[in-house]
Amino acid sequence: MRDLLPYLKLYKKHWFGLSLGMLLSFATLFASIGLLTLSGWFISASAVAGLTIARETFNYMLPGAGVRGAAMARTAGRWGERVVSHNATFKLLTDLRIFFFTKLAPLIPGKAVNIRDADMLNRLVADVDAMDHVYLRLISPIVVGVFGILCLTAVLCWFDLTLGLTLGAILMLMLIVWPLVFYRLGKENGESLTLNKAELRIKTLDWLQGYSELTLFGAESRYRKAITNAQTKLLSNQLVHARISGMAQGLLILANGWLLVLMLWLAADGVGGNQPDPLIALMAFATMASFELLMPIAGAFQYLGQTLTSAKRLNEVILAEPEVTFSAQSATHSNDYSIKFNKVSFAYPDAEQLALRDVSLEVPAGNRLAIVGQTGSGKSTLLQLISRYWDTNSGHIELAGTDIKNWSEPQLRESTSIVSQKVDILNGTLRDNLSMASPNASEEALLNALKSVSLSHLAEDNGLDAWLGDGGRQLSGGEKRRIGIARALLHNAPIVLLDEPTEGLDKNTEQQVMSLFEQHFADKTVIFITHRLVHLERFDAICLLEDGEILEFGHHSNLIEARGRYFELHQTL
Repeated sequence: MRDLLPYLKLYKKHWFGLSLGMLLSFATLFASIGLLTLSGWFISASAVAGLTIARETFNYMLPGAGVRGAAMARTAGRWGERVVSHNATFKLLTDLRIFFFTKLAPLIPGKAVNIRDADMLNRLVADVDAMDHVYLRLISPIVVGVFGILCLTAVLCWFDLTLGLTLGAILMLMLIVWPLVFYRLGKENGESLTLNKAELRIKTLDWLQGYSELTLFGAESRYRKAITNAQTKLLSNQLVHARISGMAQGLLILANGWLLVLMLWLAADGVGGNQPDPLIALMAFATMASFELLMPIAGAFQYLGQTLTSAKRLNEVILAEPEVTFSAQSATHSNDYSIKFNKVSFAYPDAEQLALRDVSLEVPAGNRLAIVGQTGSGKSTLLQLISRYWDTNSGHIELAGTDIKNWSEPQLRESTSIVSQKVDILNGTLRDNLSMASPNASEEALLNALKSVSLSHLAEDNGLDAWLGDGGRQLSGGEKRRIGIARALLHNAPIVLLDEPTEGLDKNTEQQVMSLFEQHFADKTVIFITHRLVHLERFDAICLLEDGEILEFGHHSNLIEARGRYFELHQTL
């Protein structure tokens, strides 16, 4: 149960709606039990009165009005309880998803890198949904059941102390024992059901996303078979779950029958020391109606296994410590957006070798630095450290003369524009994918950014409302890259970080993009990563990395004259 504590704290925000829901649920059950109990006594009393002289004095109107009032109260209470409880629960789940996402975002790319996309989606949707069982199936039924039993016992004790205490004691014992028994029965199956549901979604998403490639390589049938196997396991879990629910309901009906026999036997000689009269029917129907208090609990606790498993899966994210922690307050810095690496060393988690070794590097404000080197030399790692995807193992980085660890996240994101190797395209419109870089940008500004990167044709048919699809599947790699460049133009930050921005572009487009950089990024601090040694004479300095170390540094012409490693690489073009 300790796994549920982080979520129970969120209940404080919605205490009024949740408490009102339980109050309405209690009122509805009270009206339902009162309706059946009063009806049973009224019918019996009316029959007895009709056979005696009491038919002339028996008050038919007041009990009849009570029956009608209880019926209307039950209907209204049931509707109100559903509206209030579900409204509060949906708001709670909304807050829980936001809470989960705020905990997830700082873990990227560190702790969250080993969680599959489909599994993460399942946690955000299905596992969060399972948390509503805590209130709707556990807390609310237990609280309402306890107060309902106490109130029913008090009412019946007013008629007969022995009968009231007997019924109350048996109901309270069942309220305690029943959940424990069926929690044990459903725990293992509930855990398997939750995990198999996640596995089915992962297998299905893998099949959907890779259908074209799987078909081309003849592996589609194997993945489809994996989906079928996962589905079979889930259906088996659901069958066991249904059988346990049916057994719980059946045993509860059986217990109701035996308890009814017991109460009739105890009340046969009369209620409250009186001669046998219609109050026996009142006790009998009260016993029958009392099991409405236990019905929600009959199979509810077998859901606890599912809920606890979902809570554990969510806690793997919520309770994880992020690799990088940002300052809560904005840093004070100069207006000269320089970049400085001071003896920086870094190794990725679980990596045996350092990605960077004692790197000392400075990019003055307004200067443009090109970083070249072979794949795996540590070029992209430099940008990830500036973006604070990771923190250095030793040494430190300064932006605008201030340690980067003192910068708040909004401050850092506002000051940098990044074009990464993989440009992520949202499953939305062209407008959505551009305005994320500048939410207040006008339509004209968005179209100008597209024109600058030669993508005006994307807005020809439906304009900026053109749908790009999941991951921009209808776009080429070069078009995705140019959308990333367009975002950098719109964001217009003083520091620009470009990771292979011309990769996948033809020579004419590459030349156009390089001219675009000179025009729009002339007064900005630019780090440009590339493995193509062309147009580098336009940069203020070039840094050659090999195996995480700076091998050569200087202007293009000076490095050529030095005839070192950079000269050798340049000669191979």
